[in-house]
Amino acid sequence: MKSVLIQKGTILTASEEYKGDILIRDGKIEKIGLALDDRADTVIDAEGKFIFPGGVDQHTHFNFTFGDSTCVGWESSDAAVVSGTTTVIDFANQKVGWTIKDSVDSYEEEKVKGKACCDYGFHGVVFDPSEALFEEIQRLPEYGIPTIKLFMAYKGHPYHCDDDSVLKALQASVEPGVTIMVHAENAEMIDVLQKQTVAKGITAPIGHAISRPPEVEAEAVQRAAYLAKLAGAPIYIVHVTAKEAMEIIRNEYGKGTGIFGETCTHYLTTTMDRLDQPNFEGAKYVCSPALRTQDHLDALWEAVRKGWLNAVSSDHVGFNWAVHKHAGIDSFINIPNGAPGLENRIPVMWTEGVAKGRITRQKFVELCCTNPARINGLYPQKGTIAIGSDGDLVIFDPDYRGVISNANSLHRVDFTPYEGREQIGRADTVLLRGEIVAEKGKYVGQAGSGTFVPGKPFGLSYELR
Repeated sequence: MKSVLIQKGTILTASEEYKGDILIRDGKIEKIGLALDDRADTVIDAEGKFIFPGGVDQHTHFNFTFGDSTCVGWESSDAAVVSGTTTVIDFANQKVGWTIKDSVDSYEEEKVKGKACCDYGFHGVVFDPSEALFEEIQRLPEYGIPTIKLFMAYKGHPYHCDDDSVLKALQASVEPGVTIMVHAENAEMIDVLQKQTVAKGITAPIGHAISRPPEVEAEAVQRAAYLAKLAGAPIYIVHVTAKEAMEIIRNEYGKGTGIFGETCTHYLTTTMDRLDQPNFEGAKYVCSPALRTQDHLDALWEAVRKGWLNAVSSDHVGFNWAVHKHAGIDSFINIPNGAPGLENRIPVMWTEGVAKGRITRQKFVELCCTNPARINGLYPQKGTIAIGSDGDLVIFDPDYRGVISNANSLHRVDFTPYEGREQIGRADTVLLRGEIVAEKGKYVGQAGSGTFVPGKPFGLSYELR
């Protein structure tokens, strides 16, 4: 059995920080202690460095299609690993007329196997909200898929779901312990505002933010809260951006509603003025919900610090600017939504969160590693440092200083929304199930080594509701 001994590091979990050694054997953490003297095949000196659990990114879109554009796929998953994310939970779209299970199985076979550089799980994305789908929700935990997502936004798109579908999905989710996730924006309001914005002659990328103000998000979040309350089910709001939406989640939870939410790295660090750049540069920042003003960013930092939002994901979508984004050169409505972020989530959250004093090191681990694992039924196999957990570890150098540049990226996209930003700290060594897969920003693992990790039902949203 292959073994790795990591010595003299400072171990970080969501609740503790202490000096110690870690022994990994056969892919699992076998011992944690001081001055371990076990023989090992590989010994790593981690003195002066932090050791935290491999990151879990619960929100990515590989191979996602918007209009006629399809974004970069799992061949770019090495970008996750080099920065310290060892598990990704991807959104797998249901094919119309297919079950969620068959859609996920097909997607995994065609797009993931042989390419995944990290371990992975799936959320089913509802495209065909039929009675058969609501019945299938009862069986999803048997397949290791304890979460599904419905889009309240995108009127006219095949993945738009109305309130009827959201309510029925919530009602079906309670008994099997499936977590329902929603993209919460009011599709009708957006449709009206988009048409009015274009009618005023505003077709540039800034029109995206103008036509998707905070109110469209807040209204949908409030509606989602009522639907969850009516169904007696927890509901999870993905990519919360607006102060008003966050406050609804906080206040409704305080009243006993099982409503929870995440935000994303770019919503904590990037303001909507980026959309107003010349030469179509603003298209790089078209994502939904839209970027907000600084007061919303400040409110989101308070929310993650105080636990009102319980995870930070990347919402990674790898559309290239020169080709895919230019599909909307004549109108922001046609710009494929989303931006790459898989490779930047861990370093940006450390730089902007920990190094700048916005969150503690324990909160960083909670948001980026532990809670995503708990929400999606992967804990304690993933997301923590404990005896029996997978040997997914990041040995992190807090003294590293650099500048984020797309020229050094592995994500196979022609831009990064974090270009030119300061980076404090870097994953020095990354281990996936005890195998060294990245060193100093270089991927040294093998494509296709990632494996499916089945999620268990009754995740964190059920525990806390």
